[in-house]
Amino acid sequence: MTTYVDTSALVKLYVAEADSPDALRYLRADPVLVTCWLTVVQVRRTLARALAGADLQRSLRASEADLDAMALINPDERVWRAAADIAMETGVRSLDALHLASARMLEISDLTFCTFDLRLGQAARHLGFRVLGC
Repeated sequence: MTTYVDTSALVKLYVAEADSPDALRYLRADPVLVTCWLTVVQVRRTLARALAGADLQRSLRASEADLDAMALINPDERVWRAAADIAMETGVRSLDALHLASARMLEISDLTFCTFDLRLGQAARHLGFRVLGC
């Protein structure tokens, strides 16, 4: 099995939220995790807004280790164009469309999409992904 991890799911491993235990369970259940380089930017930004001091540094180190263990998609022109099409088709935000296009470009029939963003989850289901999180 392969799971595409979006930022809302990954951040729950470092910032205690109501769904953090679920996120941990989902992400630890699959040895093959993949995300887009966009997630690196989004995770750092989110952690910097939510944490400070030693907690921030500890979370940054943990997130970097987790991201290093994942396959990271580097969006090319094909992904950017697909994201534009997905954004028009589903109405999702631009960066969410980039996550969806990145996941779609993998062309894995049983790919799971892990997100805790309701709109993104709905769009992922619309595109045929199995969704965990919301």
